[in-house]
Amino acid sequence: MPNLFVLISLFVCGVSTSDSKVSQNAHSPSESYLMSVWSNRLYLYSAAALVFGIWLSLKMALKKKSFPKDVGTLVYKAVKKDDRDAVVHVSGVKIFYGSQTGTAKAFAKELSEEVKASGIPAEVIDMKDYDPDDQLADECTNKAVCVFLVATYTDGQPTENAEWFCKWLEEASTDFRYGKTYLKGLRYAVFGLGNSVYVGHYNTVGKNVDKWLWMLSGMRIMTRGEGDCNVVKSRNGSIQADFLAWKVKFLNRLQALAKGEKKTCSGNCKTGGSCKNKRKEGHEQEEEEEEEAQQNNSSEEDLMESSSDEEESGLQDEKKSGSVVDMEDLGNIMSSVKKAKSKQEGGGDGHMVKLSKMNGLKKTEDEGERREMITPALREALTKQGYKLIGSHSGVKLCRWTKSMLRGRGGCYKHTFYGIESHRCMETTPSLACANKCVFCWRHHTNPVGTEWRWKMDPAETILQDALEKHQNMIRQFRGVPGVKPDRYEEGLAVKHCALSLVGEPIMYPEINTFIRLLHSHHISSFLVTNAQFPQEIRSLVPVTQLYVSVDASTKDSLKKIDRPLFKDFWPRFLDSLRALGEKRQRTVYRLTLVKSWNVEEMQAYSELIALGQPDFVEVKGVTYCGESSASSLTMANVPWHQEVVAFVQQLTDMLPQYEIACEHEHSNCLLIAHTKFKVDGEWWTWIDYERFQELVQAHEESGGQQSFSALDYIAKTPSWALFGAHEQGFDPADTRFQRRNKTKDISGC
Repeated sequence: MPNLFVLISLFVCGVSTSDSKVSQNAHSPSESYLMSVWSNRLYLYSAAALVFGIWLSLKMALKKKSFPKDVGTLVYKAVKKDDRDAVVHVSGVKIFYGSQTGTAKAFAKELSEEVKASGIPAEVIDMKDYDPDDQLADECTNKAVCVFLVATYTDGQPTENAEWFCKWLEEASTDFRYGKTYLKGLRYAVFGLGNSVYVGHYNTVGKNVDKWLWMLSGMRIMTRGEGDCNVVKSRNGSIQADFLAWKVKFLNRLQALAKGEKKTCSGNCKTGGSCKNKRKEGHEQEEEEEEEAQQNNSSEEDLMESSSDEEESGLQDEKKSGSVVDMEDLGNIMSSVKKAKSKQEGGGDGHMVKLSKMNGLKKTEDEGERREMITPALREALTKQGYKLIGSHSGVKLCRWTKSMLRGRGGCYKHTFYGIESHRCMETTPSLACANKCVFCWRHHTNPVGTEWRWKMDPAETILQDALEKHQNMIRQFRGVPGVKPDRYEEGLAVKHCALSLVGEPIMYPEINTFIRLLHSHHISSFLVTNAQFPQEIRSLVPVTQLYVSVDASTKDSLKKIDRPLFKDFWPRFLDSLRALGEKRQRTVYRLTLVKSWNVEEMQAYSELIALGQPDFVEVKGVTYCGESSASSLTMANVPWHQEVVAFVQQLTDMLPQYEIACEHEHSNCLLIAHTKFKVDGEWWTWIDYERFQELVQAHEESGGQQSFSALDYIAKTPSWALFGAHEQGFDPADTRFQRRNKTKDISGC
């Protein structure tokens, strides 16, 4: 600084001297010196600037060295004006949810509490209450982290409350008016909820939201999470466990963001660039392995648009800058795609047990590798509903009509239509899993779903033995109960009938034929109900006392709306199942469930389906309202009155020349349409001669299937009180009808 002052003084003196040149010709020595300095002023200026720069650098270096050691790196980075990697602050977390059944909403609340507990503000937002057009861009600048918990609903569509948000996001991602950088600065994380049994639609909403945000230049803070309701394929055993594992990673990542930390590079960047940090800690390596496994289970599109750490650090910037993929790297990319696709087709752990015609199981994996169908959460839910669970995939439950007939208060409609003794009937299933998610499901979808058998399997002998034991134990609880008839109590201990209609899809059980044969060997009749999605299994089924097919709708659209089937080709399967039923010689039944405002207007279509399968009987029953359920929009308004069911049946039979109304059970809101071949000499023979059936089926088995028999070989006369139009309306006069006041809901009937 003093040198600078001297130079300025010299400059001033030089100027004054030059002004006096005009008047003086002689120069003194001092004046000559100053003139020399002035003529070399450029060199002096350069030297002064150099000295000043050195002085300033030393001053800054001393200031940095004297900075207190106990002050964190965050404060120091904050005072660096030229540092591009400025500290990252998190002002809060906004958790958006798209939910149909309430699971995503519950996860959002759970995550919010965890975030708040870590000292960061959190807000839970219903997507239907959020306008992305006006508000989403603000999230790019307010330093918030946005979390999207989105469920995938029917046909891979978003839930009702997320429809508009997803529609806007999809359109914005391809709309040039928004631009590719519209959401630049938005930090987000996505967790999708889905069910892998819906092949082709699994977690599509979560994947799409993640993709659309990325296309708008949003920045993923971590890998997309996927929760799977299918316990067989779920990475952690259940969707709750999947969310828990993802939540732990998210909270750790959030804390790192709040501290300004960055993800360390794994040292294996896809861009091929050099890495500043090649270290890989143990937990980081585990995270990367999990992410790699998750990517291997994704589709080709997911691989090309993966959400890995490398993409966040390098590949994303490369794509945004408009660069292209090197030809040398293209082979590696396609190799990864093919490898993932082959793993996906192979199922990863996707070994399964195929259903065989005569229970010849084709085992492609060890029994120990398969998971149990009943998870702890399902076990708890089903146990609360009164199920007695058997092994890992079966169950038995006491029907309310069994309790009713023990007291002499009447039996179920099967007693009226076919002569079943309700107090001697065991309601069970060897498979709690189902291929549909019907809107009127009694169990509110607490049972698992699937399209094929992929679980551990219990032997048929064990299932039947445990089912009989548990059923008898439940009957024994009625010993000495007021109103229970002693003779019926004793009869109830000896099971005579088995209704394979408890829940789920019994025909999915690979050893269903063995199970049915065991029933018959114990002189127990078999009533099996199937949802008409397994035509080959229907064809390969051994003779049963009576085979039911649920016909819940008569058109493709209404069946999809009511049954919500898992199969993509559900309609061809449905029609083929009806054809397979028509090939059976034993008793066959269509079971129609009428849902007002849903399927009662499809009269002509129903008549065509009946003509297709030519069943012996058609049961028409009004839907039973089982209370509110987040998985169904069914209300009491959808339950038809008995008079409405009667009117429907009368109109339907007018269109069926070979069928007439045979029986009625007013208490169950149910009527029976029978083929006229069961009307012998003007009298109905819809009841079953159970002893005769056991003789016929035994002869059939002993002959190796050569000696066949038909439905007309084991018929019995229907009593007058069971006929349609009778004064009793299907109530057995041997019992006493009990009218309950302040009737409470009971969903345990068959």
